[in-house]
This record gives sequence, C-alpha cells and structure tokens, in this order.
Amino acid sequence: MKILVVGTGAREHALVRALSLDPAVTALHAAPGNPGIGALATLHAVDQLDGAAVAALATELGADLVVVGPEAPLVAGVADAVRAAGIPVFGPSADAARLEGSKAFAKEVMAAAGVPTAEPRVASTVDEVAAALDAFGAPYVVKEDGLAAGKGVVVTDDRAVALEHGRACVEKEGGRVVVEEYLDGPEVSLFVLSDGASVVPLVPAQDFKRALDGDAGPNTGGMGAYSPLPWVPEGLVDEVLDLVARPTVDEMARRGTPFVGVLYCGLALTSKGTRVVEFNARFGDPETQVVLPRLATPLAGVLLAAATGTLADLPPLEWRDEAAVTVVVASHGYPGTVRGGDPIIGIEDAESLPGVHVLHAGTALRQNPAGDDDSQVDGAHLVSNGGRVLSVVGVGADLAAAREAAYAGVEQIELAGSHHRTDIAAAAAAL
Repeated sequence: MKILVVGTGAREHALVRALSLDPAVTALHAAPGNPGIGALATLHAVDQLDGAAVAALATELGADLVVVGPEAPLVAGVADAVRAAGIPVFGPSADAARLEGSKAFAKEVMAAAGVPTAEPRVASTVDEVAAALDAFGAPYVVKEDGLAAGKGVVVTDDRAVALEHGRACVEKEGGRVVVEEYLDGPEVSLFVLSDGASVVPLVPAQDFKRALDGDAGPNTGGMGAYSPLPWVPEGLVDEVLDLVARPTVDEMARRGTPFVGVLYCGLALTSKGTRVVEFNARFGDPETQVVLPRLATPLAGVLLAAATGTLADLPPLEWRDEAAVTVVVASHGYPGTVRGGDPIIGIEDAESLPGVHVLHAGTALRQNPAGDDDSQVDGAHLVSNGGRVLSVVGVGADLAAAREAAYAGVEQIELAGSHHRTDIAAAAAAL
C-alpha cells in the first residue's frame, strides 16, 4: 500500500510511525509533514487545506489510501476532494466533520440520537451569553462554536472571565458559543473507528489539558496523555458504543452524511453517569501518541477497512499489554505568545533510551552550517516552530515504567525556555 498522510503535527507523526511499522505499507508520503515525519516519509509541500491540491498529489502518487489527520482540512472538505478523485480516504466529509466544526451542530445530533451530554444553550449575543451563565450558575462552561485548536473552552468559577470569553467569541463574524452545564468527574477519551455503518473502538486514554501541574494554568491543546486507565469502570467501552458511538453514527447516516473516519468521544464519568463532553472528527492529540503504540494489529489495513466500508469484516483488534505515556515539551510562552526558532538538542539521546520515541509537533529546519550537534538534520538545525514542540513517548510494562521512560526522555531534550508538566499519569501510576 502507498499511503499519503495529511498534516503537520505529532498526531500525524504518530500515525506515520505506526504505518511505517506495518509490513503492508510499501511507500509513505506526507503533506506537508514536519522534519520528524520526513525521516519516515517523503514530504510534499502541499497546502493541507487545499483539497484539489491534495487530491492531485494523491492521484499523482497512485496512493491506495489518504489519511487526513487534523480537523481544519476535514472541515474544509479535503476528504471530499480526495473521494471525488476515486481514492479511499480515512476521514469524514465536510458535512460529517461538522460534529467537530460546530459544537451547536454536535449538540443537535446528540439530542436527535438520544446521546447523554451536558444541557446546552447556544448564544450569539453577549446578553444571551449572560442569561445562559446565570441559568446554569458556576462552574461556568463556555465553548466557542467553531474550531479553536483545543483552546476555545473556558471552565471557570469567575463569571466575569466566562462572560469575557463569550464576548470575544460572539463578537467575531458569525460568532456563537455554547454555554452548558458543568460536568463533574474525570474525563476519558475514546476513539471509535467508523466506516459509516459499523464501529470499532480503540482503547481509552486520558489527556491533560491544563498547562501546569495539578491541572492549574490556562487551557491548552494538551500537555500529555496516558493509556491504559486502571481506574475506568469495567464495561465502559461497551457502554460508550451502545449509548454514544452507534447512535451517533446511525443518526449521521440517517441524515445522509455518513461518518467515515474516527469519532473522538470526549467523555466525563459524572455522578449521574457517562456524559459526552465533546466530539472530535479526528484522532486526538496527544492521546493518539499513547493509543497507537499499544495497537498490535497493523494499522494500515484497519484504516483502509474504515475508508472502504469493510470494518465489519475485520477480526477483533489486538492490543499489547504495555502502557504508554506521552509528555509534551512546549515552547516558551505557550499557550500564550510563543517564541520560535530556539534550537532543539537531544532527540537522538532520548531515543537511545529503552522504550522511548520522540514525535515532532512544532519543529522546523533552519539552515546553519556552523555547529555539529545532534540537532542537525541533513546539515540544517532543528528549531522550535510552534507552541507544542515535541511529544516524548515512553512505553513500558506498566504505567510507572512508561512514565519513567517518558520523563527520562524529556530530561535529554534541550530547548531554551521550554516547559512541560511533571505529573502526567502520576496519580494513575500510583494506583
């Protein structure tokens, strides 16, 4: 199989890495990719939001499968363009990707499908936001309706902060927010593959959205993740399939917009039962980085089955017993104004440790002939180029071992001004 992966981040690097380990994959391409992905796949300087260009590239390559990683290309209709070219694609249509592209639409689908979720109110004016905040009371939950790179949600006890976030969102052109009741209890991420009719679950993971230890600081796109979750109730996956995934996929098919790809179910295990916090229309980042290392079944055939409507024919997925932990190394200033261009050193040293691999997220190559450190790639120096720069992944016999490996890898990385959380999976590993 020749496979083209669309995207630039650590999620896409994780997908490319897993595909590179699949003996059925004969050629890997990425558009536009990143320096880490470039070590495993041929990179192509194509705009990931340009469906026609991606489809043309896939046709030129003779790709057997296109995997669209991020949400923005999906919402922009890149998967539609590739499908129109007659090439199997893993990723929903623009219409189906509205499950992530509009939180209001997702709530509408959940209501029609009877999926348990937080009670919402959609607001498009400041007065409507204020009324919704007062109706629900603290803690206040305000979500920007559209895509916000994982940072469009505010959860706070401070009404003024909540109202200001709502104001900033609704004052944008066409801006709306969803204000909803607060869901108590721990959160779980579960990816469910769908071919539009059948669903196949992966294993649960948990991510850490706040910037600082102890879940302090501002919301981010995710600072780390781990899998498995020793504290999750037995039977949770089956419950989510029955109450959430199947009804949602069935409802999307009923609407004439079948969902093909991965439905990311963000869940809260509340005192009143399991509730959906959010849907995403793609693999989660950083959860993908810990789920895929645990998958023993070769990935390419699974994604192709979803893309071609044959998931029901697959044997059950096989999983390794090992645990995985990923720690995100973020740039100076993240999640606010970040500083780019800082040299990154130590990735080779990190990957020389047992059970450690490093995935690139916000990296770039800068030509600089001087110097001979291990940050060089083909004569260029690796530098930071984004907020979340690297995902350092540790795999071990259990969470404690995986966590030890991940943090041993982080210790080898040198990036001026960077920061990371020190408590990823700490509580779970102590169970």
